[in-house]
Amino acid sequence: MDKYIRNEQYDVTTNFDNEWIILNTDKFTVTKINDIGGYCWTLLKQPQSVHTLTQAIKQEYEEVNESVEEDIHHFLSELLTLNLINYAS
Repeated sequence: MDKYIRNEQYDVTTNFDNEWIILNTDKFTVTKINDIGGYCWTLLKQPQSVHTLTQAIKQEYEEVNESVEEDIHHFLSELLTLNLINYAS
């Protein structure tokens, strides 16, 4: 099972009204994520799998879709593409 962790090089984040902004200072990009994405981002300080993130979201948020695991997988793929997270070793 793959585990992921934040790329600490891009630890510049801001939270405004349940929206999170992550700055990639190398590529001069800004990534905006919602509240659940921000919650995942905070958890990714430690290695996390799709399963552990899914379970944490189900515990933290009462109303989540059945597709939450698929959504988390897609979210992590996007963060990998943006070089904001890495595979944990």
